[in-house]
Amino acid sequence: MAENQWQKLVPPQFPFVSYQFLHTLEVTGCLGPRTGWHPSYLTAWENDELVGAIILFHKSNSYGEYIFDFAWAQAHAAYGIEYYPKLVAAIPFTPATGPKLLTSQALSPEKKTEVGQSLLNSIAEFSHQNPVSSSHALFISPDEVSKFQNAGYFLRDSFQFHWFNRDYKLFSDFLADLKSKRRREILRERNVVRNAGLTIHRLNGNQLTPEHADLMYDFYLSTVEKKQGFAYLTRDFFEEIFSTFKNQILLVLAKNSMNQPIAGALNYLGNKTIFGRQWGCLEEHKALHFELCYYQGIEFAIDHGLTLFEAGAQGEHKFPRGFRPTLTYSAHQIKDSKLNLAIQNFVIEERRQLRSLFSYYKEHSPFIVTDSLSIESSP
Repeated sequence: MAENQWQKLVPPQFPFVSYQFLHTLEVTGCLGPRTGWHPSYLTAWENDELVGAIILFHKSNSYGEYIFDFAWAQAHAAYGIEYYPKLVAAIPFTPATGPKLLTSQALSPEKKTEVGQSLLNSIAEFSHQNPVSSSHALFISPDEVSKFQNAGYFLRDSFQFHWFNRDYKLFSDFLADLKSKRRREILRERNVVRNAGLTIHRLNGNQLTPEHADLMYDFYLSTVEKKQGFAYLTRDFFEEIFSTFKNQILLVLAKNSMNQPIAGALNYLGNKTIFGRQWGCLEEHKALHFELCYYQGIEFAIDHGLTLFEAGAQGEHKFPRGFRPTLTYSAHQIKDSKLNLAIQNFVIEERRQLRSLFSYYKEHSPFIVTDSLSIESSP
């Protein structure tokens, strides 16, 4: 498939569905038997023109998804049913909200709906023809929720902490929205980094070099080792992405007093969005993680008029630093009808717990003006 055809499906705010990003994952050993992500893209065509696609994977495990369903696998095992393989529509190793039903940007809204429905039908047919236990779509866009529900999927709510630009012109405008205690704490943390003799650099586009790619890979490995995780991404991935995708990358780099690079945070850019992904450090410094992964990204978003900063999964420590709890959605369909009903009941209870948690966040908001946070806002 030609890159120029695929790129017609790519919304400008979501870089992870770009041809080059997906191609790089494939050709640098990040997908396949090593990680359990086996590509099975489904496409829709009209008059030899690509008009739609869904990025689908056969999964032989549940790793690298960030929507945890290990208990569902155990429930299948208790019934003597294999949970793997399953079908997953997602961006590998990337817990970022974005469209799963990709349609040509040139289509009318009515035609996009029609193509989206044909893609959902294709998933159902593909699932029927293959020995899979279930179909899942992770971190779907809010406007896709009803489409998946109408196709027989049930909805699972989860949440992340996202930062929203309220038309701030300066970082100090953002701070002014916070309660004084939180404002002072952020200023204190930023001063700790400055007083440690560290310099921070934000690099993008032609400022990025192959040496930066190698550095970021080493930072990434340091985090993997500290967390006893698995290195899904290869050195080749970083080298390729820093070369071919550099205009959609923001690298925040920290150097020590001897001008040696000691930490980095890798972000991806849409036209109005910034997504924080990998980070790592070779020297430990107090508050450095917050500076590189949060405050620099916020400052960059304000400087460039970006509206949304998704800094990754989990991390309640984002909350007092100005990231708002935000619902995220996934859609699921289990082939076994009894297990499908049982897991739906589990999800309903899970949603009740989220409701209580959102009430807590509303009560303890770091902002002077508290947002209306409610699980009831789920589409």
